[in-house]
Amino acid sequence: MCGRYAIKTIPEVMQAAFGYEDRPNFPPRYNIAPTQPVPVVTLDHGRRRFVLMRWGFIPGWVKDPKDFPLVINVRSETARDKPSFRAAFTRRRALMPADAFYEWHREGKVKTPYMIRRPDGGLFAFPALWETWISPDGSEVDTVAMLTAEAPPPVSAIHHRTPVILDPANWNEWLAPETTPERAAALIEPPVQAELELVPISSAVNRVANDGPDLQEPAGPAVAAPKAAPRRREPGTEGGQGSLFD
Repeated sequence: MCGRYAIKTIPEVMQAAFGYEDRPNFPPRYNIAPTQPVPVVTLDHGRRRFVLMRWGFIPGWVKDPKDFPLVINVRSETARDKPSFRAAFTRRRALMPADAFYEWHREGKVKTPYMIRRPDGGLFAFPALWETWISPDGSEVDTVAMLTAEAPPPVSAIHHRTPVILDPANWNEWLAPETTPERAAALIEPPVQAELELVPISSAVNRVANDGPDLQEPAGPAVAAPKAAPRRREPGTEGGQGSLFD
């Protein structure tokens, strides 16, 4: 699963890449964590919009978030059919911009953090689902979670799951409300993964309070692999927060 990621791309470049008209001043973030506000791209009456949402999906029917697991990742294999996500998969699909994410590789009792990114450091997007949760007092909170899949190489060397990276050619169709759930599932089945590299970094990323460019300083040589061939998907269940190292 993915429990931390980063966006350091300047707002003007991100705006041009995703084609929204909003001009947000979202500062560079090097260690975005669950429950924090995160940038999300949605489609509103045919126009792309930049909005901030809480990273942690809450279905509309939940009465008290304290009684519901913190869902930051949703399995792409089952999202279309799970009651918690079925409505969002049909009507509330989004993109979560990123330029890196982090995973931890466990060897015995040692957990080594890796930064995973495109070799050129460029932007990409996770397909995501969002939902507006209304509290008993009437206040509204927009919430979001990214879709994950079985990890292909090179990510599979350190973790069995990974966020899906959506082909930019499919961004429009993924966001479009007229895209059927069946077609939306086909856009991410099997997941399309960009060429990625794994860069070992220091354990400073383990602390949410640490959020600076020094977190991304390499602690060793990068591990790279060419774009992997699609892998057969397997059934699974949706993911919650759990441990960052699960």
